[in-house]
Amino acid sequence: MNNRILMLAISAFLAGPMLAAGTTDALAAAPTSAGAAAVNVRHAQPFTIRNTVIGQGAPKTIVPTTGANPQQVLEQARVIGANPDADLIEFRIDYLDFATDPAKVAALGKQVAQAAKGKPMILTFRTKAEGGAKPISDADYGKLYLALIKADFIDLLDVEMFREQKVVEQVVAAAHKAGTRIVMSSHDFQATPATEEIVARLRKQDALGADVLKIAVMPHNPADVLRLLDATEQVRAKYSLKPQLTMSMGGLGAISRLSGEVFGSDMTFGMIGVPSAPGQVDVKQLRQVLDTIHASVSGGK
Repeated sequence: MNNRILMLAISAFLAGPMLAAGTTDALAAAPTSAGAAAVNVRHAQPFTIRNTVIGQGAPKTIVPTTGANPQQVLEQARVIGANPDADLIEFRIDYLDFATDPAKVAALGKQVAQAAKGKPMILTFRTKAEGGAKPISDADYGKLYLALIKADFIDLLDVEMFREQKVVEQVVAAAHKAGTRIVMSSHDFQATPATEEIVARLRKQDALGADVLKIAVMPHNPADVLRLLDATEQVRAKYSLKPQLTMSMGGLGAISRLSGEVFGSDMTFGMIGVPSAPGQVDVKQLRQVLDTIHASVSGGK
């Protein structure tokens, strides 16, 4: 790995919104070890959704919608669909005024899929319990998801692992029967659990049938960020080759959104305009760093 690239990435993106254009240009122009041997990085077993391969090459970028009504969401979806730096769109339905109405959500979701111009869609109801916009009971969460799966417009479905286990199992089974992939998730907006706990959660997600293992945690110091990265690498090296989506949130954790290819995280969130979680990076800047690190990791291939 080119140390200069990592140092530029860390210094530039921990600065958050104060990133200067000259720093980004310097990062893009940094030597990428072209012609050198590729770094020995363990990759996931990839799968393809539409024309996007998850778990291969640089981490794929996800940009969420944050609109509360159809007009806002569709405008965001058109922007995301037209942006070459965004690989996937996340349809965040918990922001919607009618979030628990499956017929209205499905009707809008089909329009969002068209507006996104073929980019894979992750549908997410982020519950209030895990940092989302609205509370919902586990029973209603399951009923909503089962109805939306039947509507047949979702590519990936975000399922929170700490909802009632029977509900989680029913949703996973129904999604897989319909050909929908599962992103199973856990979020801690207060702290970063011990490395062993992060590993245990990701392994449980794997056992519950997740296709993508996801955890987001809040760091209070650099050691917390390192624990998240360490846990990600441990899961990849010892326990599962399923794609992962792991992140340390906030400005302190921004490096975790950039360095996934090294540690075993295969997807990462970026933003266009309004972030849906603390620490998200503008997707254009994010893509520049991901591509630069990928060129270094792969030996310029």
